[in-house]
Amino acid sequence: MPKWAMAIDLDKCTGCESCMIACKVENNVAIVDPEQAQAGRVMYWMDMMTAYESEDTQVVRRIVPKPCFHCDEPPCTVVCPVGATYRNPEGIVAQVYHRCIGCRYCMAACPYTAKVFNWYAPKWLEDSACRPNPDVSLRMSGVVEKCSFCSHRLQQIKEIADLEGRRIEDGEYVTACQENCPTDAIVFGDIEDKDSSVYKLSKSYRVKRYMDDLDVKPKVFYLSRRTTE
Repeated sequence: MPKWAMAIDLDKCTGCESCMIACKVENNVAIVDPEQAQAGRVMYWMDMMTAYESEDTQVVRRIVPKPCFHCDEPPCTVVCPVGATYRNPEGIVAQVYHRCIGCRYCMAACPYTAKVFNWYAPKWLEDSACRPNPDVSLRMSGVVEKCSFCSHRLQQIKEIADLEGRRIEDGEYVTACQENCPTDAIVFGDIEDKDSSVYKLSKSYRVKRYMDDLDVKPKVFYLSRRTTE
């Protein structure tokens, strides 16, 4: 059984936020008006977090991509009273939108603040060039949303692989953020496959996992920047 994971190389990431835009368009994430944005109701499945690093005598501000970490021990699934969020056998923490009652316990439990609340149902202009992705459901208002590792793409690839009688190859399942990254800073794949790129990166001396001391076992990890001496 595969277990999907993501590696983000901070040595390559420029903080351009292309991954955020790709995720938003791919997954029909609602775009709110300026008033709602000022109220803190902007929705991102792939967000950016600010990290501060010391370089010699200076403190440098970095912008770091932050999807859902799809933990192997996700605290969000434990607190949901209706089972609207769960971890599937392939390690993806999924959301059942029609089961969600909007209590937001999962948002409070997530140490990475990777979930967002849909205050309003998305509205799409009929003449807009940006149409909803038909492969991803349009969420109703009052539910919690999050990154799904573009699981709709996985379903399409599974169907093709089943028809051809083969397993999914490394690099065949590509998320929207990975596909749109101009520097190839995002690598995605089956971490159970020892020949996969993401497995090899997980063994790098540069690997670090945020809040690893919480023992939630995140499957998104970062490769720190190389230092020159």
